[in-house]
Amino acid sequence: MTFLATAKRRCSIRTYQPTPVEQEKVDAIIEAAHVAPTAANRQPVRIVQVESAAGLARLGKAANLHGAPLAFIVCADHDRAWRRRFDGMTSTAIDASILTDHMMLEATDLGLGSVWICAFDPAIVRTEFELAPSLEPVNILAVGYAACEPTSPERHATERIPVSELVTIA
Repeated sequence: MTFLATAKRRCSIRTYQPTPVEQEKVDAIIEAAHVAPTAANRQPVRIVQVESAAGLARLGKAANLHGAPLAFIVCADHDRAWRRRFDGMTSTAIDASILTDHMMLEATDLGLGSVWICAFDPAIVRTEFELAPSLEPVNILAVGYAACEPTSPERHATERIPVSELVTIA
């Protein structure tokens, strides 16, 4: 499958089967994160993989996981951050999001559903998973087998702004 076909198939899944995700698929999702680029190759991202019932219950205190049997907490490591010299902006949230996107697209390619969760309480995540002070939970990616029909890959033609509005040619 081409990259664009995978990207068009990806949609947010909010209902999951209780079926565990096979270890080889979990490994492939982690490998997708591992190869993701980061600013200046600083690699300021750490991931907490959550798949036990107890771990999912703890994470569920902070976010709606929609019944997913697997979740990844993607954290920015501020001690490893690249900083832009002009204004001090750090790349950590961007780098964490690039990793999350790679993981999400790999999950799609493997026939899994996922949903990128930003609506969560980071204080609860930090406490429940005893994150180091330098780690900031940025994204949660819930993953599993969809228990609903995915949306059409053709939806982008009508649900997205036109390319002419997206792109300005200078």
